Amino acid sequence: MYEILLVVYLVVALALIGMILIQQGKGADMGSSFGAGASATVFGSSGAGNFMTKTTTVLATVFFVLSIALGNLTAGQIKQTDQWENLEAPAATTVPAVTDVPATEENSDVPN
Repeated sequence: MYEILLVVYLVVALALIGMILIQQGKGADMGSSFGAGASATVFGSSGAGNFMTKTTTVLATVFFVLSIALGNLTAGQIKQTDQWENLEAPAATTVPAVTDVPATEENSDVPN
């Protein structure tokens, strides 16, 4: 189930990227429309969305729903180990490592 959702998530993400990249922006006509009606064409009302806008909206909604579903499935699979679970086990002790640097007068702990 998780793998199927992951593949669908990838396909939806690629389709969403493609749909966004092939759409024409609102201000794309601004360069050719200098003059009296420029502000009306750039900042005009959006009206009813066309096929590409509606498809992008549906893909974005599916993308976010799949993101939440995959996040919940992943959170259910990965569980934190409790450090206080076994208090009877001895604590791990660290042994100081032997240094590779020979002791000299500059780095020895004995004062002169």
